[in-house]
Amino acid sequence: MTDAPRPAEPATAAQAPAALAQETAPPLTEELRSRLLPAFAGTLVERCGMELLTIAPHGGTMTMPVAGNTQPAGLLHGGATIALAESIASIAALLQARAVHGEGAAAVGTSVSALHHRSAREGTVTATCTARHLGRQVASYLVDVHDEAGRLLSTITVSTQLLPPR
Repeated sequence: MTDAPRPAEPATAAQAPAALAQETAPPLTEELRSRLLPAFAGTLVERCGMELLTIAPHGGTMTMPVAGNTQPAGLLHGGATIALAESIASIAALLQARAVHGEGAAAVGTSVSALHHRSAREGTVTATCTARHLGRQVASYLVDVHDEAGRLLSTITVSTQLLPPR
């Protein structure tokens, strides 16, 4: 054993989601909200109660209530957590697709890999999405999902294919 100093700790657990959200993307503007949100009507995003807070091609934040998204044991369903992560990453990828291919471009998920560290029984969870690769054909993201206390629940990677307008 050595007495070497430990690396500096990142923001405290309770500060992590809010701090990352501010660094990741600007708040959702009314103009962008009016363009994006109508597409969520009747979709899984709406049924799960997901709320988009910030968004840009390089990432964003989205929340989801635990209530209504649990498995029989009363824990947040892993599939709901993955759906939250894929949703925020896909919306960011859509903006990347439009940035490189213009209006009418689309983005579709091609790969999702999740590691669940712990779960939640109540409250709201926050997904913070950060781009790892932004290209003309592919965009990939790392999504961390935290509970209200800032504890890391899941780490999810999402890859998307960027499609030019048809």
